[in-house]
Amino acid sequence: MIGRGEVVLIALAAADRDEKRFAEADVFDLGREARGHLAFGGGIHQCLGAGLARMEGTIAIEQLLTRFPGIRLAEPSGRWRASILIRGLDRLIVTLD
Repeated sequence: MIGRGEVVLIALAAADRDEKRFAEADVFDLGREARGHLAFGGGIHQCLGAGLARMEGTIAIEQLLTRFPGIRLAEPSGRWRASILIRGLDRLIVTLD
């Protein structure tokens, strides 16, 4: 039980970056096979919004690729957010051919 007013802090900044599991684990790769991905937790710790977030992500990426079929990374890797709590891109520069 977590009491009222208690602080809960979860830091998964290294999740899904295991070089033993993913080749080039630090590379942003939309096509990576990510079975067992940890981003939305699992079991009793499953994120309640996971289904909606996945649907929104799928629609956004499909629309982006449909509208800009020639989209390419302009640099090998994006700029990562400086945070110990949330791992994510702060900036990702692309070209639209």
